Amino acid sequence: MPSLQSLRRKIAAFKNTQKITKAMKMVAAAKLKRSQDRILAARPYAHKMRAVLSNLSRRVNRSAHPLLQKREGKRIEVLVITSDRGLCGGFNGNIVRKSAEFLRQCEAQGLTVGLSIVGRKGRDYFRRRAWPIRHEWTGVFDKLSFEHAIDIGGDLTDNFVKGTFDELHVVYNEFKSAIQQRVIVEKLFPVDAAAEFGAAPAEGVASGAYLYEPDEAGLLNALVPKHFQVQAYRILLESAAAEHGARMAAMDGATRNAGQLIKKVTLYYNKTRQAAITKELMDIVGGAEALK
Repeated sequence: MPSLQSLRRKIAAFKNTQKITKAMKMVAAAKLKRSQDRILAARPYAHKMRAVLSNLSRRVNRSAHPLLQKREGKRIEVLVITSDRGLCGGFNGNIVRKSAEFLRQCEAQGLTVGLSIVGRKGRDYFRRRAWPIRHEWTGVFDKLSFEHAIDIGGDLTDNFVKGTFDELHVVYNEFKSAIQQRVIVEKLFPVDAAAEFGAAPAEGVASGAYLYEPDEAGLLNALVPKHFQVQAYRILLESAAAEHGARMAAMDGATRNAGQLIKKVTLYYNKTRQAAITKELMDIVGGAEALK
């Protein structure tokens, strides 16, 4: 039977842990609100960018742009987006499991796979696996900005155009709500123009009468990479919001569990203390009876 002193120490430790998890939950909730606001602020720009590209892509030969060309190669690049920190439930575990499953499926089809990783957790996991890591980015979510999307998007578009890989897929957590995230496997390269920007109009069907300066082909060449950078930024924002939501839910559960443990150990402490008092009283009564 543990001593009363050890039980008091255990109760104090649980209370300190509960304070920490409650504080982390509040911090995650504040960061989640900021991430949601940034997602909402970025959507109008992304929607207008897609509308402009939709109109442009109907006026020019879509296959002329290297990011829109489909290739017959067998080299697949997978961009895995995880967090830099833990204590967020199954957020990172779900990502790495889905990524590993997708990589095995690609290898079973005879494809050559490679990895690009965002986040320390994914990097640490895949460093101990057989798949080669081409590039890694860490510390992105400390101060997430559009410059990070430009950096990541520029590296991936350059390597795709150079022929380093023939397809690019991204695995990330899509933010659904504060308590729900969904793992998404999304194909980014080559861009499916019909699915992304809408089907091309039939011959003889007039499209919107826009005048572009410079010419449409030049604008398409400039805006398609920019569109991918916007998509990369959207994915990073989704992942950041999902991470904060997962951490808030995990810390809320940890706080409740700590409360239950405090109640349980406090009850056991009171029973133990009462038993010790009863034993002392019985000893006193027994001693008094022996003196009669």
